[in-house]
Amino acid sequence: MDVNGIDNLRQQKDAMTASLKENMDFLNRKLDIDKNFDLVYRVIQIGGREACMYFVDGFCKDELMQKMLQRFMDIKPEELPENAHEMSKKCVPYVEVDLQSDFSQIIYFIMSGVFALFIDGYDQCILIDSRTYPARSVSEPEKDKALRGSKDGFVETIVFNTALIRRRIRSTNLRMEMFHAGNSSQTDIVLCYMENRVDQKFLEQIRKRIQNIKVDALTMNQESLAECLYQKKWYNPFPKFKFTERPDTASAQILEGDVVILVDNSPSAMITPTSVFDVIEEADDYYFPPITGTYLRLTRFLIAILTYLLTPTFLLLTQHLEWIPAGFTFIEVKDTVNIPLIWQFLLLELAIDGLRLAAVNTPNMLSTPLSVMAALVLGEFSVNSGWFNSEVMLYMAFVAIANYTQASYELGYAIKFMRILALILTALFDIWGYIAALLVMVIALVSNKTISGKSYIYPLLPLNLKRLARRFIRYRLPGARE
Repeated sequence: MDVNGIDNLRQQKDAMTASLKENMDFLNRKLDIDKNFDLVYRVIQIGGREACMYFVDGFCKDELMQKMLQRFMDIKPEELPENAHEMSKKCVPYVEVDLQSDFSQIIYFIMSGVFALFIDGYDQCILIDSRTYPARSVSEPEKDKALRGSKDGFVETIVFNTALIRRRIRSTNLRMEMFHAGNSSQTDIVLCYMENRVDQKFLEQIRKRIQNIKVDALTMNQESLAECLYQKKWYNPFPKFKFTERPDTASAQILEGDVVILVDNSPSAMITPTSVFDVIEEADDYYFPPITGTYLRLTRFLIAILTYLLTPTFLLLTQHLEWIPAGFTFIEVKDTVNIPLIWQFLLLELAIDGLRLAAVNTPNMLSTPLSVMAALVLGEFSVNSGWFNSEVMLYMAFVAIANYTQASYELGYAIKFMRILALILTALFDIWGYIAALLVMVIALVSNKTISGKSYIYPLLPLNLKRLARRFIRYRLPGARE
């Protein structure tokens, strides 16, 4: 059969034939073997028949492949089974073996690192999952640290991440469903949930959304997936997902009936559905006794409120000095104000983000001297030069540090955007602008919805006092004796 005939056959059936030559001609052209140096194929003899194996160099375990090749070459013609099914059962000394005749699936597995074996006369390909990925150790993540608890974290290899969850939940009700998204990237996506605790209606909704994703590639992994799953009200800055790099946090959310989404090449898990109370919670709330955990949780709530209200309230009081109580007159700006306070606040908001970006991109060997330089220039020198007042620098320093009490970057930036809006409205419209900013904040929270369509501030709205109390107070675990 000529090349055009082979292509026409594949377009009609997209399936293998029993001819090894036809299958090799199609795959060699489809994979462009001559140009891709890391795509390797080798023709061998198995039981007197021609055979060919395809794999990606760097994804295969060399010692294991050598042992399997030795086993294949030792097969005598009379020992060779008549079909691929019997071959996989009797002559393939490996655990993870599958059969496939669909070329689209075969190519997907080859590109994923699976070892593919074709034998002349077999109309099915034998897929041997002996791949290994370059991976770092499951050490504690740099961001999601906890004072107590486990010190392991998710990595970029999705199989390792599922194993970390399986290690913590040894239940037959734990489900891990695999999906693929992206025409070019074919990114692996895993849904993790408890069959007997998850909201089945919501789970089916997530399944359909993932299956209906029509993109070429998930270039930014989890963020690309998040934008595909939730396309409503993109302008609302409050996060719709909770991200964690801690396997213990992800496992706890699964046990509570949530759905955890793992994306290949991403070292964190997406937790959904997520309310604002879920985002604020941290692992340390549960690794300490109830009274300490409650204190940590309430402290985090109060600091989040302060980071939003502090600078707009100070700006409002400087516009109405008569509103300052007698015992708090020390908060008045004593020095000469060369630049309006609103511009000082906005410039420092921008400068803080500039320092944060600079810290990310600064080489480790230069981080210490540059930090000292930045502290001097943006600290004492900027006040002495008259650009900024010391009171403004103090409050913005508190805001910059307090932002890191939130583990969620998305929530921190949502509060930042609302704070900037409050500063601008207060400067333009005085007390009415301050009130309008508070209303915008409340409307943004109330009108926001989780990905399941429920209230973003439940159990505050609709009100459930018992559940609301549990959001602020850390109770003992169920079943703990008095």
